[in-house]
Amino acid sequence: MTTGAERPPSRSAFVEAVGLQLEVVESTYVSGWIDLGPQHHQPWGLIHGGVYTTAIESAATVGAARAVLERGLVAVGVNNNTNFVRAMTGGRVVVEARPLQQGRTQQLWEVRVIDDEDRLVAVGQVRLQNVTPRA
Repeated sequence: MTTGAERPPSRSAFVEAVGLQLEVVESTYVSGWIDLGPQHHQPWGLIHGGVYTTAIESAATVGAARAVLERGLVAVGVNNNTNFVRAMTGGRVVVEARPLQQGRTQQLWEVRVIDDEDRLVAVGQVRLQNVTPRA
């Protein structure tokens, strides 16, 4: 993963379970991928929407955090609106995040999840608050 930051974002067991692999983490762009399979299915054999929601929030959060790192701040999600566009049962998806607005106190990021045929699978917007980290 390329971050350009002093320290890469830590990965939780939750994000590990989703399988999100980040390749680029910058203050204005984040990209990565997930190899989706049966471990991501809901009971009816389709990829669970929570996988996409987690990937969308994770990509937006690491990009937003990178944007405020030099100011000694972190970014935390305050709203996640994810729309599921196309059902899948498996395969690789690309996750790309870009800010729509980066302000002093808040940021708004859009994240797109695209399949290997360049079709939109899910799209989300994440509003984040720039805050001082807890000690």
